[in-house]
Amino acid sequence: MRIIARSTLVTFWEKHPETKASLTHWQNVAKAADWHSANDVQAAYSKAKALNGERVRFEVSGGDYRLIVAFDFRRGIAFVKFIGTHAEYDRINALTVTLF
Repeated sequence: MRIIARSTLVTFWEKHPETKASLTHWQNVAKAADWHSANDVQAAYSKAKALNGERVRFEVSGGDYRLIVAFDFRRGIAFVKFIGTHAEYDRINALTVTLF
């Protein structure tokens, strides 16, 4: 998968160093992945939650943070839409958020 807004992840882990290992791991897995559906993503990440046919929520750093990614499976692209604390996640609409 091609990751759009990778710099957002880097900026976030620089501000929140405890997320670096989780986000780096996610990035490495996603880059190497050949996912064709949200089910494929969930097979790789058991705690990932498909929000709809294209958006998936990931837990970061043991669930203290949330990452929302919109996938274009046909083109092999992952768009980072949100990264933030669990409390920040609770205040947004995960199906429509586009912070980056």
